[in-house]
Amino acid sequence: MALAALILSHGMQQFKLLDRTVVVKGLAEQEVDANIAIWPIRFSVADNDLTQVYDSLERQAEQVSAFLARQGFSDAEITLNTPEVTDKLAQSYGGEQSPLRYSGTATVTLYTNKVTTVITARQQLFTLAKQGVNLASEGYNARTEFLFTELNQLKPQMIEQSTRNAREVAERFAQDSRSTLGKIKRAQQGIFSIRDRDSTTPHVKKVRVVSTVEYYLID
Repeated sequence: MALAALILSHGMQQFKLLDRTVVVKGLAEQEVDANIAIWPIRFSVADNDLTQVYDSLERQAEQVSAFLARQGFSDAEITLNTPEVTDKLAQSYGGEQSPLRYSGTATVTLYTNKVTTVITARQQLFTLAKQGVNLASEGYNARTEFLFTELNQLKPQMIEQSTRNAREVAERFAQDSRSTLGKIKRAQQGIFSIRDRDSTTPHVKKVRVVSTVEYYLID
């Protein structure tokens, strides 16, 4: 009975030692350049003649497409969306009405991997305005997007970095608590996030991941 009690006591001590853990987080961040640009160029016209509205939208769409071609983009990268035309007399709500009955908008969308060229071309939009293209402001549905789609190439090294950073934190904790860092009990890879570095350079992205690791502590 004494021997059994000794073995049981030793086993409980070992179990208690194994139960001592520390949970740490490791961060990895990296700045990357966007590799895809989606640039919608939206323009509008207004007239009392419906045919003139469609003709003007078609003419402006051709001018926008020609402008993009001069910047070095191919036809395969350019798409013309279906025009939207509003008849103000057909609207059910009242209020002050425009003297022009019809208003129309259309969007030419560029989808390309030539991100640097897009940044340069956006600075030349004033040339379209000089040609009579009535450019609309970049609203929520017509803002330029910059994307980074090569995350899988970064994942291995970033996971390794975040795990290494987590271990460094755990080792410092173990040293401060006069313990030895043991094996990993469990690990959880965080979700990767891709965000703009700041509001003025949306083509520069910051990739971020946080790994959570739990280590055993040994006296």
